[in-house]
Amino acid sequence: MKKIVKLLLVAIFLSGGGPVLADHHWEGVAYQRVPLGANVYAMIAEGGNIAVAIGEDGTFLVDDQFAPLTRKLLWEIEQLGGGTPRFLINTHWHFDHTGGNENLGAAGTLIVAHDNVRQMLSVDNRLSAFNRDIKALTSDGLPVITFSRDTSFHMNGETIRVFHVSNAHTDGDAVVHFQNANVIHAGDVWFNGFYPFIDVEHGGSLAGMLEASNQIIALSDEQTKIIPGHGPVGNLEELVHYRDMLSQVLTEMRTLKSQGKSPQEIISQQPIKSLDQEWGDGFLTAEKWLEIIYNGLEAP
Repeated sequence: MKKIVKLLLVAIFLSGGGPVLADHHWEGVAYQRVPLGANVYAMIAEGGNIAVAIGEDGTFLVDDQFAPLTRKLLWEIEQLGGGTPRFLINTHWHFDHTGGNENLGAAGTLIVAHDNVRQMLSVDNRLSAFNRDIKALTSDGLPVITFSRDTSFHMNGETIRVFHVSNAHTDGDAVVHFQNANVIHAGDVWFNGFYPFIDVEHGGSLAGMLEASNQIIALSDEQTKIIPGHGPVGNLEELVHYRDMLSQVLTEMRTLKSQGKSPQEIISQQPIKSLDQEWGDGFLTAEKWLEIIYNGLEAP
C-alpha cells in the first residue's frame, strides 16, 4: 500500500495537479470504497482521500480529488444510492483535494471551506517545494460558504461538525467529524504511514500538525474510524503512534535549531534515521522533510 501511495503522490506533485498524465491514465483509475457505517464511506483513488455520506437529505462530500475523475466519482456515489453532492467540504486548498471543484460547483454543489481556502483558490499560487505553479479556479470552483472557526451540518440524521485547525498542513485546514457515525476525516493533518508534506510556504508547521493531531485524538475513542488525507483508513491507536512520531521529531528539530545549526548541518547528522524505516517510505525523503520542517520552525 505504501509503495502505491508513494507512486501516486510523486506523479501528482510532479504534474502540478494538472492532467499531465495521458488521458487514458484516468480511465484506468479505480475507486476503493470503504464502508464506515451509518452510510458513510471513504473513497480512495488518486489524490486526497474522500469521504461521502448518503441519505434522504442528500449527499455530503469531503474533498473531490481531480477534475478528470469527477464523472467516475459521481458514478461511484450513484452505486451507493447517492446523487450529485448537495454539499462539498474542502479540507484545504491543495489541488489533489479540490481538482473536482469546478465540475461539482457547475453541477450545483454548494462548496464550503475555511476563509483562507477560498482566498487561496481565488488566485494563482505556487508550491515552491515542488517547483509548481497552480492556477486560480474559476468562480464555479470557489467555496460559496466560508467559515473562520467552525460550522455544523444537520442532515440524514447525522450531525457533521467541521472545524478549523490552525497552521497545521496549511493555514486553512478543516477536520470533518461525523459525530453519530463516529467517523473523522482528518484531511492532510494525517498522512497514515509516512512522513507528511507540510506546506510551510502557506502557513503550515510541524507544531501545528502536532496540535491538530492532538485535537483529533481528543475526539476519538477505540471505535472511531479516521480517514487520513493520504494512506489507508486508520484508527485512534495508529493516529497516536503518528502523533508521537511528530512530537519526537519536533523536539529534536527545535533543539538542533536552537543550537544554531543550519538545515544542511542537521541533515548531515541524520537525526531521524531511526524513524526512516517505518516512516520514510512515502514520497518525501527524510532530507527533504527535515528541510521543510526547519523552514517552518519558529525562531529559537
